[in-house]
Amino acid sequence: MATPHQPSEPDAAPEENAGDAAGGGRRRGSAAVRITRKTASAVLIVLTCVLVPVALLTVWVHDIALDTDRYVTTVSPLASNPAIEDAAVKRITAAADVRVDGSQAAADIATWLQSQGLPPRAAQSLKGLGPQLDSAVNDTVEKVATRFVRGDRFERIWTNANRRAHSAVVHALTGEGRGAVSTNGGTVTLDVGEAVDQVRQSLVDAGLSPAAKIPDVDKQMVLLQSDQLKKIRKGAHLLDVLGNWFPVFVVVIGAAGVLLAHRRRRALARTALGAAFACLVVAVVLVVARRYYLDHLPPQVQSEAAAAAVFDTLLRFLRVSLRTAIVLGVVIALGAYLIGPGRLPLAVRGASERTADSAARWAYARQIRTGRAGIWAEAHRRWIALASLLIVALVFALWNHPTVLTILLLVVILLAVLALLALLAASGRTTIDAERVAPPRPENGE
Repeated sequence: MATPHQPSEPDAAPEENAGDAAGGGRRRGSAAVRITRKTASAVLIVLTCVLVPVALLTVWVHDIALDTDRYVTTVSPLASNPAIEDAAVKRITAAADVRVDGSQAAADIATWLQSQGLPPRAAQSLKGLGPQLDSAVNDTVEKVATRFVRGDRFERIWTNANRRAHSAVVHALTGEGRGAVSTNGGTVTLDVGEAVDQVRQSLVDAGLSPAAKIPDVDKQMVLLQSDQLKKIRKGAHLLDVLGNWFPVFVVVIGAAGVLLAHRRRRALARTALGAAFACLVVAVVLVVARRYYLDHLPPQVQSEAAAAAVFDTLLRFLRVSLRTAIVLGVVIALGAYLIGPGRLPLAVRGASERTADSAARWAYARQIRTGRAGIWAEAHRRWIALASLLIVALVFALWNHPTVLTILLLVVILLAVLALLALLAASGRTTIDAERVAPPRPENGE
């Protein structure tokens, strides 16, 4: 005979199955969310690693193309570069071609001296000095040009010409611009006309009157030549349009990838190391590109050493940025590792804490105490450390063109702040422990 509860038993099974189905749906839903977050995080991190060197290239193009002071600061050292000076002397000497007919001058002098009683044999020997006169004139021109190029006047002319011609850098990268520096196809040249004019005047002042007849010939000094310059312009124009906002975009992508990761500390370390590795690859590519460029110089380039100096100078700040990014990535990854649960990080942090506690107890025993400041530092230590880290990161972000030395300086400052905070917190703990074990003070009158 059935009990009153028996009819309800068949209905209970569907309810339990429905609950299991709902629980399974939630589990499947949470698993799908985890997979989606993991995939999105991985994609964003990889994209960040790839885009970090591109962002550095963007900043370099933006500064070289649009910041005149930055550009002048970049190219000014070239005026005192020995290779550039030698190339400038050769080009100015060739442009300032003093046309003196040495053979005719020697013949005229010999004829006049012979009329004054010079023996015919001696006069004939004197007529053979024509080539030596030509060489002497050329040597004089070269000495004057060398003295001019190695003096302060050439450096001023070089700096002023490049400042006035800054738009030519835009021309070289985007096809727009004008000035003393110009581009034609894939060739970048500098007009040394002002230098030639001053050398001509110096020769006239020195008594070499034929120098006044120096003709107005081609005075272009080839700085760079590349058949790929036109192709580079399209990419450079896009990077120039992006400007300084592109690095911010890359940082946002990286932050999103780390925040979406399940293990954020590891994600931060991998992102930093990946970006550093990408920058290292680009740095190696620049070395290979430099060698390839110098091995395939066209005849228009007068000096390989000068071309190498120009190449190295123009890319100097980009190389500094790449080295800075590599060091920064390593520092961030090392920091992320040292705050983790590994055996070595725990040992390092434990040794630091024990050292701070020993120093605090030693100071407390000698009446050197921090009072309420130490107790407050102990209570808010994590937030103070986080605020210090954020301040250092903000200073680095606002630093104008940071370098490796900038990173090392900020790391030293951060470590000093953290060490001071550890000492304050240890002093606070020592004070709390001493007050806890101290006997209560007797009340007055007892």
